Amino acid sequence: MAGQNGTDTGTRPGLAAFAGQWQAERVITDRQSGQVIRFAGTVTFRPDPDGLIWDEDGALILPGQAPIRATRRYLWRAEGDGIAVFFDDGRPFHVIGPGAAPAAHHDCPPDSYDVAYDFSGWPVWTARWQVTGPRKDYTSETEFQRG
Repeated sequence: MAGQNGTDTGTRPGLAAFAGQWQAERVITDRQSGQVIRFAGTVTFRPDPDGLIWDEDGALILPGQAPIRATRRYLWRAEGDGIAVFFDDGRPFHVIGPGAAPAAHHDCPPDSYDVAYDFSGWPVWTARWQVTGPRKDYTSETEFQRG
C-alpha cells in the first residue's frame, strides 16, 4: 500500500520524504538522576548539495527549572540503500538502514549509543536511543509528526 510521499507503509522512507518541517516531542528518562526531561520543538530538514540538513530547535524542560533553548544539527545523506547520518562537522554518526524498524549503534568511548527507528506509522515516526556509559544511563524517545 502506498503511503504519503510515495513511500510504502512499513518501510523506511527515502531521504527526500523527510524534507520540510516536523514537530518533535522527546522524553528523556535519566536513570542516574531519576529525572524525566522533555523536549518540544521542531526539526526542519532543508536541502543541501549532498542531501538534507537537520536543524532542531526547541525547549528542553527539566523538572523544577525554566525551559532551556536547545538546538542541534545533523547532515543526512543517501548512502546505498540507507541514510548516512553525520554530525554537523562531517564526522560519521550512524546509518539508518532499510525497513520499517532499522537500528544502529554508535561508539563514543566510553559511552555507547543504540538507536531504533520506527517508520511503521509514517508519516509519524520515532527514534528511541539507549545511551550507557560510566556517567550516562538514559533512554531518549522522540516522536516526529509533520508540522
